[in-house]
Amino acid sequence: MNEIENQIAIMLKGAAQHTEIHEIKEKLLKASKEKRPLRIKLGLDPSAPDIHIGHSVVLRKIRQLQDLGHEAVIIIGDYTGMIGDPTGKSKTRKQLSKEEIASNANTYMEQIFKVIDRQRTQIHYNSEWLSKMNFGDVIELAAKCTVARMLERDDFHNRYVNHLPLSVHEFFYPLMQAYDSVAVKADIELGGTDQTFNILMGRNIQRDYGQEPQLTLFMPLLEGIDGVEKMSKSLGNYIGISEEPEVIYEKVMKIPDSLIIKYYNLCTDVHPDEIKKLQRKLEEGSNPRDIKMMLAGEITRLYHGQEGTERAEKYFETVFQKSQVPENVPTIIVDPAFQAAYSEQVLQELVKQGFYKSKNEIRRIFKQGGAYYDGEKLLDSKDIMPGEGEHILKLGKSSFFKICL
Repeated sequence: MNEIENQIAIMLKGAAQHTEIHEIKEKLLKASKEKRPLRIKLGLDPSAPDIHIGHSVVLRKIRQLQDLGHEAVIIIGDYTGMIGDPTGKSKTRKQLSKEEIASNANTYMEQIFKVIDRQRTQIHYNSEWLSKMNFGDVIELAAKCTVARMLERDDFHNRYVNHLPLSVHEFFYPLMQAYDSVAVKADIELGGTDQTFNILMGRNIQRDYGQEPQLTLFMPLLEGIDGVEKMSKSLGNYIGISEEPEVIYEKVMKIPDSLIIKYYNLCTDVHPDEIKKLQRKLEEGSNPRDIKMMLAGEITRLYHGQEGTERAEKYFETVFQKSQVPENVPTIIVDPAFQAAYSEQVLQELVKQGFYKSKNEIRRIFKQGGAYYDGEKLLDSKDIMPGEGEHILKLGKSSFFKICL
């Protein structure tokens, strides 16, 4: 495999849709002759700054391309953020203030540099060029797209035919995002499949402004650890890139076997040739658990390094494979002189220390048969009894707490 073919293989690993391969090859060959990196554009909507590995699918692809020598151009959509991305929305988005956008953008930056290479990244705010456009420039941009073309977008079309509010300013979101590609002279733009309309608009607008159209690369949406719904914090099926290594490792081990290869393709930097070998092993009857443990190690290592991964592997082996109590479990101190009942104090401390959102959440674990106190199953939290020395409370499969008077 020559260098260009290798780059194409890595670029297309896991991709759902992309520009024709012959066009990708031409762009890579031209950049190689000109001895310059491709400029990889990624626009960030600064409305939801918490990143999980579902969001990082596109970031991982950028990192893989950076490792091949290319350059990322991250665009913080402070001007587009004032509209709010209407993609998939059934109503007009709330417009963000400049202060909200700046705060969210800072949070974004802290997280994305856990994935992409800071040294090979340019960061721009699209106010740098959009704020300088006069009304004539805006009219010229608006003339590049018809209303009929805009109404091809499902969300716009559905709101229009159902007589739901659809403001004219929302039409400018895809136009502004497309103009970003002109402003930075993007060679390739990445995004999720939900961004297909916006990113293809960038190709068209570049052509209208006399530029060579960008390549497009669309990454699929990643199912969460339940294997059903798209990964989402609100659904609780996410793996956060800032979570502890033990948590990341354990959550990866919960994914269905059917998603092992998809997670390898979208969430790791493992070469596509190696992933094909792993897929053959699964097809030939290898134990999926063993390959999933390798996957959990790969993903944990990306965010916590070798030391964190070894710690997570040891924790998983101790808790899940040997059913032993791990070292250094959190301690809950109970005061016998306090008025609240012993069991209530335990629940209060678990909530106070942030392990659970509410006491009712803990009580549900007891009712569902997932609570053990010194190895004995308890179905009611009130049955937690005081005693001298240390006691071990296990909630669910992997949460252990040391209870002390």
